[in-house]
Amino acid sequence: MRLPLSTSLRMGAWVARNRMFPRPEWQRDPTPDDGPFPILRSTPARGREGPPHPMLRKRFPLVLMLEPLHACNLTCTGCGRIREYETSITERLSVEDCLRAMDECGAPVVSICGGEPLMYRPIGEVVAGALRRKRHIYLCTNGMFLPARLHEFRPHRQFFFNVHLDGLRETHDLAVEREGVFDAAIDGIRAAKAAGFMVCTNTTVYRETDMKEVEALFEHLQQFGVDGHMLSPAYGYSAVDSREIFLTREEIQGKFRDSDRLFRRFRLNSTPAYTEFLKGERDMPCTAWGNPTFNTKGWKGPCYLITDAHWDRFEDLMSETPWEAYGRGRDERCEHCMVHCGYEPSAALGVNARLGDSLRMIAWALS
Repeated sequence: MRLPLSTSLRMGAWVARNRMFPRPEWQRDPTPDDGPFPILRSTPARGREGPPHPMLRKRFPLVLMLEPLHACNLTCTGCGRIREYETSITERLSVEDCLRAMDECGAPVVSICGGEPLMYRPIGEVVAGALRRKRHIYLCTNGMFLPARLHEFRPHRQFFFNVHLDGLRETHDLAVEREGVFDAAIDGIRAAKAAGFMVCTNTTVYRETDMKEVEALFEHLQQFGVDGHMLSPAYGYSAVDSREIFLTREEIQGKFRDSDRLFRRFRLNSTPAYTEFLKGERDMPCTAWGNPTFNTKGWKGPCYLITDAHWDRFEDLMSETPWEAYGRGRDERCEHCMVHCGYEPSAALGVNARLGDSLRMIAWALS
């Protein structure tokens, strides 16, 4: 199975409960004077303006993107966090703040990212607290500190180390701007698997990425018993100057058009509907509210990529963000976004569903 049965059941129950009985405090629309958004909103994009999708009236989180810190031991070319938050890069969340964020939004899945989470001293306490709350956890890491810190964790079916690998040795080391990182990440994967942990990998597809190399990477990783792969197009941050490395929507569709072979051969953690979206075979509205981000500045709004404000309370993020102002055709910054954390909730929720999607989703989850 792609997810433990307990996680699938918890996710299904969470989705059903929130669709049937959406929490009113998360559905309130902002008044014209609410927050800083009216003066920071980007110029609307041309084209597809129209009525909002009805799911905008049933907003709830699915995956919490938790960033305990933004410091990192690497300076990856495509990373926006170490640049956007460079003036506050020494700041850290407390363990209490991390657990409060989980309780406040209630999302069944927590992606612990950053920065490099294994540079956060009490990370073991945060993971243990999340497991006590029965959360499904992905700890996103470059893998370099894994061997030294494994003793602070216990293997659990709902806890994955998610190791960043953007290609084979030469390509990955170029992307992270340091030699030897690929080999260190592989050593970390080996150590984690030997200790009984679940491990998946995360690969970003840039403009220069050769999809045949991605296939070769996944083949290489099979020998270590990796439990799955995440594959996502490179999404542009305003904080990153190297715009030429990012993909337009049309380029993303070109990269993924022939990706069926990858999805047949390897355990990729992307739903069939989202895969079709990447290939340009269906459209989806962005449901960025499904993946809220919490960091040292608060609840980041409106999404993982765009920062127009930070809110102290999760309720304020949900109710005071003008969600209808964002998305393709509404904000120029959204035009080429097909990022996993913004559109995968649409697939998971059955937005723009087709005949047979439910059966395909079940078959995918059980495979």
